[in-house]
Amino acid sequence: MTDIWGSIRAIAAELDARSARQGEQSWLVQVVKLQEEVGEVAEAAIGALGENPRKGYSHTWDDVRAEACDVVVTGLVLLARMGGDPEQQLAEHVRRLDARRGPADEA
Repeated sequence: MTDIWGSIRAIAAELDARSARQGEQSWLVQVVKLQEEVGEVAEAAIGALGENPRKGYSHTWDDVRAEACDVVVTGLVLLARMGGDPEQQLAEHVRRLDARRGPADEA
């Protein structure tokens, strides 16, 4: 199995090393990158439905899945670039979401 967090940290470190921007500026660049990826998943979904009159059916649902993965990875890289313990931050956030659902929502 892939060491997802190891890969995420390596990507974040490489981006930090290559960027002239540091701290909050690098975080902002990563937020903009995240927005770009969200746009790409939307474009793929529109293409999978054939809703772009110029392009027709330009994407598949596998393309949408791949773009969704890019969104997730880019978001995790943002967490890693912001410092702290991104694994713990994500786990705590998911625990809060689970608690918000309540017992009636558990399957």
